[in-house]
Amino acid sequence: MPTPRDTPASRRSRANGDGTVYQRKDGRWEAAGYVLAPGDTRKRVRVYGITRKEALAKLTEKTAASNRGVPVPTAQGSVGAYLTYWLENVAVHQLRENTHTRYTACTNRYLIPGLGKKKLAKLTAKDVRTWLNQLRTTCQCCTRRLDAARNQPRCCATGMCCGKRLSPLTLAYVHSVLKSALEHAVREEEIPRNVARNVRIGTPRPRRFEPLTADEARTLLTAAQGHRLHALFELALRTGLRKGEILGLRWEDLDHGSGTASIRRTFQRTRSGGLTTLPTKTVSSERRIALPAPCLLSLRAHRKQQAQEKEKAGAGWVDSSHVFTRPDGHPIEPATLTRHFNALLRRAHLRQIRFHDLRHSTATLLLEQGVELVVIKELLGHAHIGVTATVYANPRELHQLGGKPQVARSGRRPTGAPSSYNLVA
Repeated sequence: MPTPRDTPASRRSRANGDGTVYQRKDGRWEAAGYVLAPGDTRKRVRVYGITRKEALAKLTEKTAASNRGVPVPTAQGSVGAYLTYWLENVAVHQLRENTHTRYTACTNRYLIPGLGKKKLAKLTAKDVRTWLNQLRTTCQCCTRRLDAARNQPRCCATGMCCGKRLSPLTLAYVHSVLKSALEHAVREEEIPRNVARNVRIGTPRPRRFEPLTADEARTLLTAAQGHRLHALFELALRTGLRKGEILGLRWEDLDHGSGTASIRRTFQRTRSGGLTTLPTKTVSSERRIALPAPCLLSLRAHRKQQAQEKEKAGAGWVDSSHVFTRPDGHPIEPATLTRHFNALLRRAHLRQIRFHDLRHSTATLLLEQGVELVVIKELLGHAHIGVTATVYANPRELHQLGGKPQVARSGRRPTGAPSSYNLVA
């Protein structure tokens, strides 16, 4: 009677539940067995190898994962197909419209061209790393054929590559979008793990910005005197409110008696809804802040000016109840505010900065005045003090403070600076 050692490898019997293994006609070895699938069901899977040992090793790996309660991946489609599904059915309900628009542009521009044809279930960390390295080192004019579409080619189409590369910040953003999409695929049990999380690209340095000095802030406010939006520019510089938060302010949000403003909404232009009122950026962004005395004075003057404009417009006035409006009462476009701000900088002979950079300047100037970092965090509406310390505050000022956030004073009060606070005195 033959012993198991005498039996050919292809015919050796395996214990019940261990699956089967045999050699195919093409010479490869195939192993098959039942493993856990999504929905608490079981599914028969097949794996292949050059040798019997290799095929068994692959089956053993899947069986071990199944015994740990990890379902076998069910994703048979491509990465591109899943990204499209994720954007249209998942991200659209979880992200703000403008954020979703940026995610879509990033996906169509970088993710799908680079990884779209790969099978989702077979995507590896090596695939992601290789793709990111290619993005990091390849001229985007060449890769995306941007130069060929120009009326006057000046790069690849002329045989002289400009060497345009993605910035580290853009590369990190592209990587984060991929991680978000694959994370949802893991939650839906389409794949067992998020391979993008296993790829480290380093922490990019934030864009260096030199905040306005106290002298530059005074120059800006002096140049704004007489401008119909003087109160807006003063409010932005002294409180660090975001552009959308300022444009979304309504008179009902201001309490002149207590000298406070309630930040409840933001005002943006979206692709589908046009000018739209939206909730604040985060839960922490909805807050009540104390207004400095100069802001209260300029807001009172602004309200009188708005009453005169309303009387002059007559029947053409649109009562939007916004604090800052056009001369006919309509809300102000964010892009229009940017043009007004750039013109103000030119009038004041100041260097060109973004409107949002006033928010950075506020944090630094308040630190110079001795205001505690945690109070600035509440004033700006940040969820975490690390954002205030690493992004919005000047590293020089943090160094003077020892690099450590200061502890807030006790007592409940509207977030803001002390009553003696004078940002640009």
